[in-house]
Amino acid sequence: MSDTSRTDGRTRLLFHLSDIHFGLEDNLALDWVKREIAQRRPDAVAITGDLTMRARHREFNAAIHWITALDVPVTVEVGNHDMPYFNPLERFLKPYKRFKGMAALIEKEIDMNGLVIVPLKTAVRAQPRFNWSKGWVTDRALDKCLAALDALPEGCRALVAVHHPLREVGTEGTALTKNGGKALAELAKRPVEAVISGHVHDPFDIMEETTCGPVRMIGAGTLSKRTRSTPPSFNEIRWDGEKLTVRARNLEEVDTRDMQIDDVPEDARPPRDPGDPVAPVRQVPRVDPPVR
Repeated sequence: MSDTSRTDGRTRLLFHLSDIHFGLEDNLALDWVKREIAQRRPDAVAITGDLTMRARHREFNAAIHWITALDVPVTVEVGNHDMPYFNPLERFLKPYKRFKGMAALIEKEIDMNGLVIVPLKTAVRAQPRFNWSKGWVTDRALDKCLAALDALPEGCRALVAVHHPLREVGTEGTALTKNGGKALAELAKRPVEAVISGHVHDPFDIMEETTCGPVRMIGAGTLSKRTRSTPPSFNEIRWDGEKLTVRARNLEEVDTRDMQIDDVPEDARPPRDPGDPVAPVRQVPRVDPPVR
């Protein structure tokens, strides 16, 4: 990566999308986002996982068609819903086979001239606990991410892109993202402006304290019909060289702060129990939408 001028005075624009869930996608929201991308021409689009609902071939075909038509730089993280669901052999031996139409975009590092998107994989094909939808930061994935961060030219800042928020909510066996705390502590030592993620279907923007200092965590909502407590949305992120600002864009024009939850839940299901994180707008569906 060349060390070009990092202070050209131009504000960088990033569209942060997540959890599109083709197969249960919200086409009204997707058409709107596609128009926004064509008109606004962001420097990059980061999609933080769960492109599909059940990793079916037709769902991947729809995702590939939509994503590859975006005429801007794109990077894509793999979500837990993107692992082969009905084919265990393929899941273990060729888990990314169905990404073949956009393989070059998977975990792609993008340099926006001073602000670099660096991937960190959290979705794994298997793990030693019952719920494989949870996140897991392996030593190999973390080492790869840290090596990329350490190789950045002096003065660069980074956005680390993950699918699962790096929070170990719950007990040892039910932690949202195993080794998430370890990863955050390592990221706190490096020039990381924020960690961007998906998975929980509601936007958030919080500071997470670690033993090595605070790390900002930014979550995007969903662009599917699997809403939690907010309408479908994406994050519009701006970087002026010093300050990162986030706006949760949605068709209903709900204010960003009313869209954001104050804590990270353990899963992407609508809040049903007392104490579940809920956005102030509180657009909680009565029931979960059917899985086709």
